[in-house]
Amino acid sequence: MLACALLVSSVPMGWRLPGSSPRFERPGDVVLGGSFSILQFHGVVRLDFRSLPAGLPSSRVSRWGYRVAQCFVFAVEEINRNPHLLPNLTLGFSIRNSGDSVHGALHETMSFLTGQEDPVPNYVCQSGPPRAALVGDTRSALSVAMARLLGLYKFPQVSYSSTLPSLSDKTQFPSFLRTRISDFMSSRAVTQLVLHLGCSWVIILAQDDDFGQQASALAARELEEADICIEFHLPVPSQHSPEKISTVVQKMLTSTATGVLVFLSNCNFMLILQRLLGVHLLGQVWVSEGLLHTALALAMPGISQVLQGAFGLLCHGSRVRGFPEFFANLHPTRTPEDMFLGRFWEATFGCRWPHRNSTVAGDIWLCSGRESLRGHEHPFQSVSEMDIAYTAVYSVTHALQDLLSCEGGDGVCTDLQHFQPWQLLHPLRKVRFQTPDGTHIMFDANGDLVTTFDVFQGQQSPEGQFHFVHIGTVDPHRSPGDRMMIHLKDGVQVPSSVCSTSCEPGSSQIPQQGAPHCCFECRPCPEGQFANQKDMQSCRQCPEELYPSQTRDRCLPRTETFLAFDEPLGLALTLVVLALAGLACLVLGVFLRFRDTPVGWMCTLSLAIPVDVVPQFTTTRVWLEKESTGGHQIAKPDVISLLEQGEEPWFVEPVHPRSSCPGKCQDEKRDDITGVNLVTI
Repeated sequence: MLACALLVSSVPMGWRLPGSSPRFERPGDVVLGGSFSILQFHGVVRLDFRSLPAGLPSSRVSRWGYRVAQCFVFAVEEINRNPHLLPNLTLGFSIRNSGDSVHGALHETMSFLTGQEDPVPNYVCQSGPPRAALVGDTRSALSVAMARLLGLYKFPQVSYSSTLPSLSDKTQFPSFLRTRISDFMSSRAVTQLVLHLGCSWVIILAQDDDFGQQASALAARELEEADICIEFHLPVPSQHSPEKISTVVQKMLTSTATGVLVFLSNCNFMLILQRLLGVHLLGQVWVSEGLLHTALALAMPGISQVLQGAFGLLCHGSRVRGFPEFFANLHPTRTPEDMFLGRFWEATFGCRWPHRNSTVAGDIWLCSGRESLRGHEHPFQSVSEMDIAYTAVYSVTHALQDLLSCEGGDGVCTDLQHFQPWQLLHPLRKVRFQTPDGTHIMFDANGDLVTTFDVFQGQQSPEGQFHFVHIGTVDPHRSPGDRMMIHLKDGVQVPSSVCSTSCEPGSSQIPQQGAPHCCFECRPCPEGQFANQKDMQSCRQCPEELYPSQTRDRCLPRTETFLAFDEPLGLALTLVVLALAGLACLVLGVFLRFRDTPVGWMCTLSLAIPVDVVPQFTTTRVWLEKESTGGHQIAKPDVISLLEQGEEPWFVEPVHPRSSCPGKCQDEKRDDITGVNLVTI
């Protein structure tokens, strides 16, 4: 009801010219509609019926919007020349101006459906060729309003530029399709590109409408899951507000992040860039899901300094061969029915057409008609997406041919006399074809185009010219797990965007209080600890047998130190050992000498004392050299550790006497131990 109230309002809207709305129409057996933002009016004409209208309101011509509309015309004419597409049928068109306004888009949509200048919903007051579908519009806000209205009639709509994720909901928008990837996929692709470039500290600029909020929310969630920190998530007003734009710029001036994710309209993006150019904020790495607003912004003098190193994604589309020549041959005298060409001509050449009963100021140059569009190419034409409506026209045409020729394979077909627009929806969703340049076109279950992204980077040539260079691709449909397939050329240089530089081995991260986890300080490991990797959260303790290196980035084995015989301490210990051992031997000799005497016989039981003391004195040599037992080198610190723990560094080894019987004594089994040997470990 609200839409109908807007449509039948008695107050003329700002997108309309006095008398009639501007449009460009060409008849045919079946008509295809197109909604484009070509003339954007600044003033709103209101009639109070007390005075004559003031005349034509001030307006701005979108030269990009007009070129997109002309690509729509080029596609229709190319299809009419093709004998294999819609044979014996002529495709007509009706190009409407939405004025980049929701009100204008709704009015022109209903006017196209009803065939009336002042439409009345549900009434068609004139007969004519059937209307097949509507192509448009540019912004998602306009396409949403149009899709809600067209969905009531199941009238097919194919947008060439709207990317709002909610438009994929077939419950809300049953008749909407688009030759673009939704913001859900493009936001993921931007996030994956940021991860691939190694940025960990970013800013998000998001417009405060459905497009900006939904796309930025998806990107923020992806970034947080990947442990990427967001310094600022700045909303940018969709309505012109110099004060809020200044606030956003001031926030960016205080930021330490150099990676900037952009989810803005063309106008707001240019406003922010103008402010940044005024304060000489350079070195930012701009990453955008599109290159259109970047290409448009580069028309401003000096703005390439701000956009140096910008990255952008561009849907991989078909190359429209012949369109530059077609556009260069345009002239008002060749297509007088084109009501937009005269205004575009004035905006391009800075002149005014002489009008009857009108006076022109002396400083205004009059258009002569001898001007030519050759040599007036749009800047950065390869990435400006002026041909985005081309695929939409071909999608509708192939679906219409499948319907009329009964080639869909599902039994759905009709003829032109009984054609109804809703019948086109099913073949349009199932359509698969190749454009003249060989690009494969198909839609997924949500009505979104299945395609890949091309990655471009802004670079400066040796001659000083700024241009976009294709550096890789992103395939969102072929991903291992949650990662998209990204292929970038070697040698791509990306300035780092981090809150804190990486902590080198030998130090650990100390979080900054009140800051995200990406912001930290690097502190050297304390005594006895080490860190052998970058960005370790904490240092680790070395094992007991190892000690940390001087740089504390690894553990080293402890040095085995032994006393030498030629050192004073070693010589003194040797002499003491020899003296005590000699004394014990002397006592042993006395016992043996007098063993037959009564005193010696009584002291026989004490004979074991000197025998046991002598080996104990000789074991002190383990401090003086390495012991070799059985051919295996055993380090002295292990022996010392056993002695310090009160354990004996030797064990009892059973000794079995050799058998004296010849041959193999298979009958004898000896289990008794007849001797022992002391084996030093």
